[in-house]
Amino acid sequence: MEIPPKSPDESEKSPQSQELVASHTGSTLCMSSRSESVWTSASRSRWDIYHKPVIVVSVGAAVFLFGVVITSLSCFLTQNTKAYKMSGPAFLSLGLMLLVCGLVWIPIIRKKQKQRQKSQFLQSLKSFFFNR
Repeated sequence: MEIPPKSPDESEKSPQSQELVASHTGSTLCMSSRSESVWTSASRSRWDIYHKPVIVVSVGAAVFLFGVVITSLSCFLTQNTKAYKMSGPAFLSLGLMLLVCGLVWIPIIRKKQKQRQKSQFLQSLKSFFFNR
């Protein structure tokens, strides 16, 4: 019969494992996962706020136009029409999906910005009245 390995005592644990057990990794992980720019009142430029949806919209428009070109090539060319007819609509749908996602993303960001401004205003009002 095999003997199960002994569990190490507190004195036998390495100092690294004691540090890992003693540290508060969960709380520091949650705190570091939030960027501080979200919580500070420093104003950001429009490009910092809208650069992701603008990139998604422009990539979607480019892919959509590429799909239009590929689909139109299937009408004019007589060679490889099967490949054009299969890939053209795929690029069309992918480009349209990216374009719509980016266009919907912009009003969502605007709404969040308005909510953040309202909450900052209410926080300053609350601190003004209750911290006297």
